[in-house]
Amino acid sequence: MQFDSEFIVKMIQFMLAPAVMISACGLLLLGINNRYSSIANRIRLLNDERRRLILKIKDGKELDFIESNRIASLKKQLEQLFSRLGYVKNCVVLYSTGIFLFVLTSFLIGLDLIFEIKTGTVLMMISFLAGMISVGAGILFALKEIIKGHKIIEIEIKAEE
Repeated sequence: MQFDSEFIVKMIQFMLAPAVMISACGLLLLGINNRYSSIANRIRLLNDERRRLILKIKDGKELDFIESNRIASLKKQLEQLFSRLGYVKNCVVLYSTGIFLFVLTSFLIGLDLIFEIKTGTVLMMISFLAGMISVGAGILFALKEIIKGHKIIEIEIKAEE
């Protein structure tokens, strides 16, 4: 096998694309993990508030109009937040899958360079495209999560009216 400069440049280009995507997915994953933590904490806080209102009822105290509305609002928000948390979980899974597929692509590029695998190019393309599809699907779930987040804010605002 002869390693001329054109061949080396081509291999560097092939290996760079998955590396860039791994970094990009890492940033996406960092952002979505922060969102996951925020939503989980919000669920805990709202659930604690709901629990306190339910305990008040169990103690024989009657809820006033505002508290009754609040408990109904909390129930709706918690349902929506849990659904939203599912979308974020899907993002995390899909971004992580994308990272795995880009690492696999880099590995396949290296194997093909060393062993000149006959189906190496096809395997690399399949792996890279599958990674891109995984990241794209993750972005779609991120968009759904944003829309769901907006609906939750609407519920809270309407409950206060």
